[in-house]
Amino acid sequence: MISLQDQKLLGLLRQNARASVTDLAKGLHVSRSTVQNRLAKLEAQGIIRGYTLQLGGEYAANQVEAHVSVKVHQKLTARTNAELEQITQVCQLFSVSGEYDLIAIVQAQSLEELSRVLDDIGNLKGVERTNSAVVLETRFRR
Repeated sequence: MISLQDQKLLGLLRQNARASVTDLAKGLHVSRSTVQNRLAKLEAQGIIRGYTLQLGGEYAANQVEAHVSVKVHQKLTARTNAELEQITQVCQLFSVSGEYDLIAIVQAQSLEELSRVLDDIGNLKGVERTNSAVVLETRFRR
């Protein structure tokens, strides 16, 4: 279990993973060394695995995203997971309960590219069926 201060630190990093230690310390009202020590501890515990890229500007504005539910033949799940990982437009893959087995988050630079990727996913050996929902607007992302 992590402290409330560590939760606040993680919240600040979700907003901006590139925030300086000085800015994080100001946001938490603690010293820089306290933030550095907390970050080192969170990294050592595996709570912070890394810092990620967040796309912005025109590039991000032109991205098309879809959430793709995937029903998989159970004996081919591992193979299907590996093949989905090779599709660069699949940025996340979740195993879920319910009618579908997986949810893939797909990001593309155009509707045409998205359509091609959805066809590629549907044609993978082991994929029984898919159901796609195109994201119309992102209200917020953390």
